[in-house]
Amino acid sequence: MENNQPSLTRRLMPLIVFVALVALLAIGLTLNPRLVPSPLIGKPAPVFNLPLLLNEGSFSNKDLIGHVTLVNVWASWCYACRQEHETVKHLSRNGVRIIGLNYKDEPDDAKNWLAKLGNPYQKIAADYDGRIAIDWGVYGAPETFLIDKQGIIRHKVIGPLSDKDNYDALMAVMNTLNK
Repeated sequence: MENNQPSLTRRLMPLIVFVALVALLAIGLTLNPRLVPSPLIGKPAPVFNLPLLLNEGSFSNKDLIGHVTLVNVWASWCYACRQEHETVKHLSRNGVRIIGLNYKDEPDDAKNWLAKLGNPYQKIAADYDGRIAIDWGVYGAPETFLIDKQGIIRHKVIGPLSDKDNYDALMAVMNTLNK
């Protein structure tokens, strides 16, 4: 006599698949979406040469060498950039070298924004079409990169620096570079 009953394993397979999916979703919900690993960490800053927003001349990756520097990607149209601006100004007032990377912005809009809110940047490179930001792996504004004295990217912050977790993580790495 032939047994046409499915095996126990076959009957439990939908339950096993369901439990596995629930476990993967539960793990995913515990992850911080702002912690996107950057393939550039530990590598030299990408090669670039951009015009300055407020002055004549240009700024390039070579200008990052010799200083611990924050490269802050911002735009006048970016709400979160306005949110973090006081934090950027605070860092600048406390001696942190900050270079702005103005991202996909109209020059007059960017200049007006700075005139209204204050300019914490030592220099501002203008990435009008966003091509250089792509080389840096920028997802959107604001993003901030910590560059060591050798021009190596040591840390990346996605989102506003005014977020306590972002700020604390950045300062922890920065403190190791300034020793």
